[in-house]
Amino acid sequence: DNRFSFKKGWDQLPKAKVPEAKERLVKALGLQVSTSFYYRLYGKCEPKVSEAQAIEEIFHSYGITDIWGN
Repeated sequence: DNRFSFKKGWDQLPKAKVPEAKERLVKALGLQVSTSFYYRLYGKCEPKVSEAQAIEEIFHSYGITDIWGN
């Protein structure tokens, strides 16, 4: 069950925006290490409501609305 994964949205990011988007997501989620980011990217843990909202806001800023899932 990958309903907490935001890989679907991630795969829609333009290549040039990936580093910037990753930096914004890491900061918004308060992550310290890269592994935590990938753990969340692939939906290994359920995000808090506030985290899910932050993830959605960031993707929406790139015009991406279909975010959740693989």
